[in-house]
Amino acid sequence: MELETQISRLAELGLPLAAGRTVDDLLHSLPRDLFERRPYEVLMSLLGAEVEREPWGRWFCDRAWNFDTECVHGPGAYAGIARQLCRIAGRPDAFTDLRDHVDLGSGEAWIEYTVDGRTRRWSAEVHDDWADMLVVAYLMEDLERDGWRFWTGDGGQVVNLYFLDEATAHRVNGLFTDRRPLVPVLGGAG
Repeated sequence: MELETQISRLAELGLPLAAGRTVDDLLHSLPRDLFERRPYEVLMSLLGAEVEREPWGRWFCDRAWNFDTECVHGPGAYAGIARQLCRIAGRPDAFTDLRDHVDLGSGEAWIEYTVDGRTRRWSAEVHDDWADMLVVAYLMEDLERDGWRFWTGDGGQVVNLYFLDEATAHRVNGLFTDRRPLVPVLGGAG
């Protein structure tokens, strides 16, 4: 299936390429035949990645993120995770007064922020440079609302996250016959 057709269909379903991103940006990362031999699968996995050429810091899709869970290298790591979750939730300013502390040597880590007028502070377990997924779940829970939630179809070190409502997630799942379906990260309906 032609790459442009895949892009168009995913855009119709709520996973468009971000403004200014192009087919050429995608093809800079991977060859066209790979996208077209494995329709939607390769494109879905790349939606949450950064464009691999200048200008840097651009994401392929505003509703997706490839979360490398082995990312806690020091101060700022949990704040960075929180900012990415806010970005794909479409609420970049949802967490205010955002700060964290990570000291791998002493085994101490925490994140603090204000959301919807409530101050939150979560202590994180330190396991080398792996993110504490319970803390990540708390961040997600504070962002999910009005039927919109975090979905994934993957596990392991890199987790492809998408922020969708249930109906859209089911329509995206309908594009695949031999791929693990998207499921809500925090459980519940799926």
